[in-house]
Amino acid sequence: MAEGTTQTNTPPEPAPPERAPAADGYLSRRMLRRGSAGWLLLTGLGVAYVVSGDFSGWNIGLSKGGFGGLAIATVLMGVMYACLVFALAELSAILPTAGGGYGFARRALGTWGGFLTGTAILIEYVLAPAAISIFIGDYVESLGLFGLESGWPVYLVCFLVFIGIHLWGVGEALRFSLVVTAIAVAALLIFALGAFTEFSADGLNDIPVDEDAFGANSWLPFGLLGIWAAFPFGMWFFLGVEGVPLAAEEAKDPVRSLPRALAISMAVLVLLAVLTFFAATGARGSAAIQEAGNPLVVALQGDGDPTALSRFVNYAGLAGLVASFFSLIYAGSRQLFALSRAGYLPRFLSLTSRRRSPYLGLLIPGAIGFALAASTGNGGRMLNIAVFGATISYALMALSHIVLRRREPGLHRPYRTPGGTVTSSVAFVLALSALVATFLVDKEAAVIALVVYGVALAYFAIYSRHHLVAKAPEEEFAALAEAEAELARDRDQGRG
Repeated sequence: MAEGTTQTNTPPEPAPPERAPAADGYLSRRMLRRGSAGWLLLTGLGVAYVVSGDFSGWNIGLSKGGFGGLAIATVLMGVMYACLVFALAELSAILPTAGGGYGFARRALGTWGGFLTGTAILIEYVLAPAAISIFIGDYVESLGLFGLESGWPVYLVCFLVFIGIHLWGVGEALRFSLVVTAIAVAALLIFALGAFTEFSADGLNDIPVDEDAFGANSWLPFGLLGIWAAFPFGMWFFLGVEGVPLAAEEAKDPVRSLPRALAISMAVLVLLAVLTFFAATGARGSAAIQEAGNPLVVALQGDGDPTALSRFVNYAGLAGLVASFFSLIYAGSRQLFALSRAGYLPRFLSLTSRRRSPYLGLLIPGAIGFALAASTGNGGRMLNIAVFGATISYALMALSHIVLRRREPGLHRPYRTPGGTVTSSVAFVLALSALVATFLVDKEAAVIALVVYGVALAYFAIYSRHHLVAKAPEEEFAALAEAEAELARDRDQGRG
């Protein structure tokens, strides 16, 4: 009996040549624990992806664009993420599967579009945890915890402990993530209250002006080009929130809970971005924090002795890093699970344990992330590569929304994006602008990402596109659309 078929009185129709049907029991060995996460856990997941970016990283954008440049970049990137989140809310209600962006692009842009999107997302979610593990090591060393120094033993403990929690079960993992994220968010609010007591508008534009830069002034010390160069750092306040749909197959009532969680997550992140940005720059000045590894601590204490509040924020920064590290591991494992279940990547990677965790999808990216962290120690470079992959996926997901709206206007949409294709078009244009901006920040990172992308595409072109799994949910959804389109063409020809 052929893979993925059951015996009936009539012979089954052959699968298209590019899709191999799944074997009996194939999907039963690749199932996630359904109904494990309600809207609150999903909202916590959305914030957890991002919250570490409020504690560090964004401030480097001050050295690229100054206060005004980074402020404008953050607003534009906030608009991009808001528009993208509205588009993803509609798409996730249409196709609530673990494939997330890959599944949306598969339906709209075909197998190549699906693979391009899924691979870009995977690059983001494999590289970002590796980078954050290095930052966790730096925090552990700076805080003097247990006398440890930043290095491979700390990175290894991070991966082993937090992957272990994920292997335990998704419900337990998301509850842990929610608690740690709540601590980090509370710390940001307390930081803002403390920092605003020392707020001075004079410090916002205290970075020296580059007189040779076009359009330079005290608010744009590096000129108009500085706005563009600050795009990747404006993204740090929101980077990762788009990963919420990856929890679709483990969500309670995903059609309703995913759009709700995306909207609330984005609202929380916007509030935290505004508070953190103004409180930190206003308390100590943009020049003082523009290259600081822990800008919130510097904003509170400057060059003076640590205070009770600065120590608390320092420890909370570690909690924020843990929350993002933990949740990004989750996102990477689900994207890898969906791609391998559908045959885009080796199928064995999608096998799940008795507790319905994709154990190889957790262990193998974890091993790769640990190896990269231990061998390079360059967290900034890896984050830049992750940002490059993210911007590609944003453009393709926004394009998927546009294509589906125009090609399939009658598709059932339980949630509809406000503004329709205008909203997703704004996200598309801004995502392409952010993609180009990554070359202004780190050309080597962009080139490395392109090389990795090229290797993955070669694997898909030569092998995996000929061995896709027809019964994977994302592939079945796309096949249904193809069948409906063919029937429509036949009807039109019959009328002719």
